[in-house]
Amino acid sequence: MIAEQIDDSLHTLWGLTPVQLHARFWKSRGIQVVPNGSPGIEIDKGAELYLLVSQSQLVVMPLPKLLEIMCWLNPDLLMIRLAERADRDYREIVDARPDGHFLRFRRVYEAGKSRRQSRVGLTSNPDLALDWASMEDADMPWAKLRNIVPSDLCAGVRSQGHVYNKGSDLECARFVQDLAQQWKHPLSTISRVERIGKESWGDIDAHPTNPNAITGPIWIGAGRSIPEGKSGVGPAVLWDDPAVRPVPDEVEWKDIEAVHVRPERRIDEAATYTSSAGKRVFDIVFSLFALILTLPLYPIIILAIWIEDRSPIFFGHWRESNHGREFKCYKFRTMYRNAEEMKAALASENKADGPQFFMEKDPRITKVGSVLRKLQLDELPQFFNVLMGHMSVVGPRPSPFSENQFCPGWREARLSVRPGVTGLWQVRRTRSDGADFQEWIRYDIEYVERATFMLDLYIIWKTIVMIFSALARR
Repeated sequence: MIAEQIDDSLHTLWGLTPVQLHARFWKSRGIQVVPNGSPGIEIDKGAELYLLVSQSQLVVMPLPKLLEIMCWLNPDLLMIRLAERADRDYREIVDARPDGHFLRFRRVYEAGKSRRQSRVGLTSNPDLALDWASMEDADMPWAKLRNIVPSDLCAGVRSQGHVYNKGSDLECARFVQDLAQQWKHPLSTISRVERIGKESWGDIDAHPTNPNAITGPIWIGAGRSIPEGKSGVGPAVLWDDPAVRPVPDEVEWKDIEAVHVRPERRIDEAATYTSSAGKRVFDIVFSLFALILTLPLYPIIILAIWIEDRSPIFFGHWRESNHGREFKCYKFRTMYRNAEEMKAALASENKADGPQFFMEKDPRITKVGSVLRKLQLDELPQFFNVLMGHMSVVGPRPSPFSENQFCPGWREARLSVRPGVTGLWQVRRTRSDGADFQEWIRYDIEYVERATFMLDLYIIWKTIVMIFSALARR
């Protein structure tokens, strides 16, 4: 159930206010919460990351995807546009008689309530966290932060989650109730709790509660209990009895287990494989086989391009291979001859989050080009690049010098191997709004660090499946 009023001076749980519970929740994940407008805050160098929030915010959001982005891109600042989940449109209320007997569940809809959006940030830079803490709301802190961080060291992403106003008693109560569902193991940073049943937790100074009387997660404070003969339905929170409010314990950062989400790095083994003679022999044999197999398609493709938009049939663009060596990457032409002029006029329609250009219905693409792209037939001439040693069958996406300057660390990693006709990014990308460039970087680096012959075969197989799936949809 949700309490109507919460006064920090009276209401605590396990000796902690809602704001302190918020800090402990993120601390259990190795993250220090840093509100702006708090210049006296001590930035602990033992934290792995710092969560930058507005001074009125309590935040709960899924972490794995964000940690992966931080690991792969390694930005100084990850800006997160946080949208409330749709399930916040209603609340579940448990109605009971005065004697505590259950009557019914009641769903209360918050009609007309707009879906809120908020902004938070993640950084591994303690100096940046300290700068954020010194900024007041009147200083337009997010705009000021963007001016501090170079654009190539700043990334952005959209995520879902919950944001609560810590100045509202009802919001604080809702936060703690929601936290009881989200935080499965509060013992990691709160030493005075003990498990009750499978999902619930109670203070060591709580009165005895029968675990069989609890359904769902319930957090029980000091001096509280579910009386004998009664039952509890979670998620719910029983606050500390003010008469026996405990003194909160302290947790050192060094005692918190680090969070690891990045796939195993095998850089030395991967580098040995990607530069091996075996991979080069495979590239040559596979390319010859692919060219022989697809050679009958060439006259059909050439004729179709010629009928729709005349010559040139092929499109060559300068790209960078390993160690930054430039080569001309060839494809069947899929765009109109005046595509570059059209691109300038369409700049405002770009949906990509990086140096690429992407639209759902790009008017620069010819009708023939649309078919070639869906079936990935436009890339067949790249097998000639493979035979000449410019490319590999599998590798990072080939990109020009201008695109490779957007992320220096990513550039050095991906240019340590030959680019590929296909790759991990091509078979795993989601085209999620605002995440395509980040996925490109992530999967390119993952391939460089984990490349094996079996991974190459997996990528080739997934590419073939994608081609036939696209063919079946037509």
